[in-house]
Amino acid sequence: MKNFQIRTYLWVIMTMLFNLICYSVSAQSDPITIEDKKVKAKILHLDSLFWKTYNDCKTEESGQFLANDVKFYHDKGGITNGREALVASIRDNVCGNKNSRLRREAVEGTVKVYPLRNGSTIYGAIISGEHVFYVTKTAKPEMKDGLARFTQVWLLKNNEWKMSDILSYDHGPADRKQK
Repeated sequence: MKNFQIRTYLWVIMTMLFNLICYSVSAQSDPITIEDKKVKAKILHLDSLFWKTYNDCKTEESGQFLANDVKFYHDKGGITNGREALVASIRDNVCGNKNSRLRREAVEGTVKVYPLRNGSTIYGAIISGEHVFYVTKTAKPEMKDGLARFTQVWLLKNNEWKMSDILSYDHGPADRKQK
């Protein structure tokens, strides 16, 4: 009887230890997941700051988010190469008409961020989603003007995040349904 009790106690203790170890291992967060969450939060924050400068026509400030050799691909307007050219394009085209103002807004629930790695080292991120554009003409209410998709590549160099590639595509009417 004594052997049975000892074996039972040992079994209970071993089971408890096993459960404790399993619980503590599963309770620890995966470091990649934590790092991914930080990158996603950082890119979403930087993206919001960039688009604020765009919407407010603070074009010189928008340049701080762009790599010197940024490439902007637009399915209707072609390719723009370089930070200076892109800032000038925003200044002259988006913000150049005093009688009309353009505002960009991401479509809620469509924006996703994907960290880019070289082995275990994060070197960049892709952000993509859908965005709508609104136009305000002098003395008229703002109206939804268009819907499109976007993809941006952000690269981390010298501890700074910069957009290196921007794609704006699949432009169409604001009221159409995306697939």
